[in-house]
Amino acid sequence: MEVRDRVIAIIAEKAVLAPADVTMQSSLSELGVDSLAMVEAIFAMEEVFDISIPFNANDPNEGRFDISTVGSIVAAVEELLAQKVT
Repeated sequence: MEVRDRVIAIIAEKAVLAPADVTMQSSLSELGVDSLAMVEAIFAMEEVFDISIPFNANDPNEGRFDISTVGSIVAAVEELLAQKVT
């Protein structure tokens, strides 16, 4: 399973949606993902990919982890995975 597919599956689960309903252009607010679900999704991604995500739950729009769209989350996770390998 690709990173994109895993991230979409995690977000879909937290938003109580089918993965097909989650697009790369979707924002978390469009999907109905609240702050608690976002934190749960971040923890799930950290566990699944064995990475540490620089995410501040107190100020989610600050920091290096872009959560503006599903696509930006996928790109950020892929970047963290690439850094882990090198």
